[in-house]
Formats: sequence, C-alpha cells, structure tokens
Amino acid sequence: MRQATAATTPPQPAATHLRTRGAAIEAYDARTGETHWRYTREDRRPRMSLPVPMRPRARVDVITLWDDGMVTDTDGRSVRWHRALPAADEWLPAQGGTGVLRHLGRGLLAVVTPRRVWAYRIADGDLRWVLPAREGCAFEPARAEHHGRALLIAQPCPHAAWTAQLIAVDDLGRIAPHRRPLGNEVVQDGGRPRPEHLNPEKVVARHR
Repeated sequence: MRQATAATTPPQPAATHLRTRGAAIEAYDARTGETHWRYTREDRRPRMSLPVPMRPRARVDVITLWDDGMVTDTDGRSVRWHRALPAADEWLPAQGGTGVLRHLGRGLLAVVTPRRVWAYRIADGDLRWVLPAREGCAFEPARAEHHGRALLIAQPCPHAAWTAQLIAVDDLGRIAPHRRPLGNEVVQDGGRPRPEHLNPEKVVARHR
C-alpha cells in the first residue's frame, strides 16, 4: 500500500459527513464546515466512500474504494485495514466504482464487482465469504438495492430467465432455499435455526 496521510484529529460521529476534494477524503462537521480529518493515498484518487457507524465505540469508520482497486478502512487516526481487489483494472476504470461498496449489516461489508461479491468483516477486514457470478453473466454493482436485511444484485444473463438475473445476499451469503426468506439464519427441517452454512463452496471462514 502506498503511503497514506491523515489528520490526527479523532473523528466526531455525531455530525460527521464526507466529501471528496481532489485526491482526498474529508470528514467534516455539516453544521460548521470544519474538517475533522482528511485522508489521502499518494498518486491515487478515491472512487467512492461509505461511512459506517461503529458501536459501542461511538466512532465512524470510512471505507473507501480507490482507483487502483484498493479498499481501505480508516477512522481518521489510522488505516485499520486494507484489501486489494483482484483484476480491478479490467472493470473499475469504466465502471467508476458506483455501488461497489455496500453495508450488509451485522458488521459486514459487501464489495460488489462484476465477477464476484466479496464480504468482509468491518471490524478487522476478515474475508467471510465470496460469491462468484454465474458463468457467462456479470453482476452490476450500480443496480444493487437493499430490501430489508437483504441486498438484491442484478446479474444480467443472456437467454436466462429473469429469476436467474437477480440474486439476494445477506451476512451469511446468498439467500437460497431452506432459509427464511430475506433472513439471516440458515434453517433445517422443522424450521429450527442451524448454525452451519448450507452451501460450503461459498464459505471461506467460520464466524468466530
């Protein structure tokens, strides 16, 4: 990761808003316009940022996607973690970053790219699961929408039924049969919650 700079002033989540100024991300007070902190990466420009309130520490983390495909999490005092998206140069310049970063709830971040959806734990950047697009299809990050706790993602596929062109995910991964509709718990026979994932191929880490 290239050298980053940030102000030493701690973030103030109660009235903090974000803005992009040139190559910098700034957190500022919407009432006074005062800049709480700014964050830059040498020779890089931010594509989009997502503020995430963190509890119980009463702070706001800012997750940013950069033009080289790097995703960073900063609280204004330090960079807490960073992750590089594979092959970002193949799609990010044209796509622009719109809709790529999505909050999944329960402390997870979804990074929606044309070929895969990556889910990271916001607290430490731990990769929780990966969902690939169907063969011959691609996700469209800009067309994703939240519906309750689910994130609905467009996946256009030539000659496929419309039901195959929209998928739903939540903090556990893809929402599929044998789970409560638009819910977060995997369900076994009899309707009781089951702690394991039903689709092991998408799971890369167990909850700790």
